[in-house]
Amino acid sequence: MLIIGIAGGTGCGKTTVVNQILNELPEGVVGVISQDSYYKDTTSLSYDERIKINFDHPRSIDFILLANHLKKLKKGKPVHQPVYSFVKHNRTGDTILTHSRKVMIVEGILILTNPELRDMFDIKIFVHADSDERLIRRLKRDIAERGRDIDEVLSRYQNTLKPMHDQFIEPMKEFADIIIPNNKYNTVAVDIVRTIINERL
Repeated sequence: MLIIGIAGGTGCGKTTVVNQILNELPEGVVGVISQDSYYKDTTSLSYDERIKINFDHPRSIDFILLANHLKKLKKGKPVHQPVYSFVKHNRTGDTILTHSRKVMIVEGILILTNPELRDMFDIKIFVHADSDERLIRRLKRDIAERGRDIDEVLSRYQNTLKPMHDQFIEPMKEFADIIIPNNKYNTVAVDIVRTIINERL
């Protein structure tokens, strides 16, 4: 099994790159695991306590469970991926049965910050986008899909998102095998990734 890690700041276009890779390879070859599914369980906290959590810090992610799931998948065993609600800031209690594939993509803003995960990735990709562009995308998504208002999004961006990006995410570029500039559709980078995948398979 080939494991690809795709990181980059919020709103950089990781999902776009993932979808481009999926479209370039035969159906059923690629599976996707999202870091967002592995936010730590916060059932013991009240909603008011949950909204104060810094979700852009590596300690908000259950990296132990994520690494264990990857190890199981590598052995050909299926796993139950948690389902996370951004509205409730907690896991829903549901899971998604995820089967092993020839290629597993792990995507998320913080996945390269964890040394154990980094060692498991055969290819490490960092998607780069201009910070203004990322903020605009984040605003649109959080208001449309996650029930946030503009003041909440901007406050979170200024107080946690940007400082955490500068401290934890941007420095991870040094671990990347490929850096994809994603201010526009980048076919050359995706072609390179596809070629590497086909060679490894």
